[in-house]
Amino acid sequence: MRLATLRDGSRDGVLVVVNTTGDRYARAAHIAPTLQVALDEWELIEPRLLELSEKLCSGKRSGGHLRDVELGAPLPRAYEWVDGSAYINHIILVRRARGAEPPETLETDPLVYQGGSGVLLGPTDPIDRRSDDYGLDFESEICVVLGDTPAVQTPETAVGHIKLLMLANDITLRNLIPPELAKGFGFFQSKPATAFSPFAITPDELGDAWKEGRVFLPMLTKLNGELVGDPNAGPEMHFSFFDLIAHITKSRAFTAGTIVGSGTVSNRDEARGVSCLAERRMREMIKDGQATTEFLKVGDYVEIRMKDEAGRDLFGGICQTVRDAR
Repeated sequence: MRLATLRDGSRDGVLVVVNTTGDRYARAAHIAPTLQVALDEWELIEPRLLELSEKLCSGKRSGGHLRDVELGAPLPRAYEWVDGSAYINHIILVRRARGAEPPETLETDPLVYQGGSGVLLGPTDPIDRRSDDYGLDFESEICVVLGDTPAVQTPETAVGHIKLLMLANDITLRNLIPPELAKGFGFFQSKPATAFSPFAITPDELGDAWKEGRVFLPMLTKLNGELVGDPNAGPEMHFSFFDLIAHITKSRAFTAGTIVGSGTVSNRDEARGVSCLAERRMREMIKDGQATTEFLKVGDYVEIRMKDEAGRDLFGGICQTVRDAR
């Protein structure tokens, strides 16, 4: 099942279900007005949403054309946005780029930070560039959306708390990271609003690609129409989503609607490209002694997608243009 949020002028939009080809929708407000309401009572509401989805996909229920409407993030605001960094290759490269050593617990203890969740960008919202000095970058990620999740989960129990998956562009201001982290208090100004894919999907939509708390499909990222990377999101995700959930629930519970990110998808094989410009710049520095790739400029166009083995666009595209916000 695919779910989305239709922008209607209200703060949280209107919940809709989307068909398998991603071109038609049916309003679901009679079942749950918003996705957050659906997640709050997921066990009761999911069967009704599935019934509506099946009717839409079979043609028994007419629907509107998605081309005629604007979608926001599936959750335009969330109770929490917790982003991990589960790809060790990415951690090593970006830390090397800013002259920092990986933590001693690199392979045993996941890295996470808590990002801003009150304002989440839709899939076609612009990326604001506020200064030439900030080092504006994209980061292509996978996310899961949790139902109510008690404290002290294990990787074995975490699976039942994952209700939906999305893609994210975890926009980052690279040049603001080092001075922030030097204070010993974490990311804040260096992490502006994150953008999300138009569709949030149930795990069964992934078929055999969803296993062991990982998605075994390529993450496709284009910059100005050119492919910059297609790393497979599964094999080198060192900490699975099950591991990340066990980690964050060590000392507290999480409410329905919490979003947990994978961190930037990354493969060691350079032929698979990158999911952020910081990695490309670091590889240039290793090879040539200097980085030649520039960070994002006004007018740049970033596109992030994931397709299944049949070529079906699972989450819809994150398609954003960088604008001058000075």
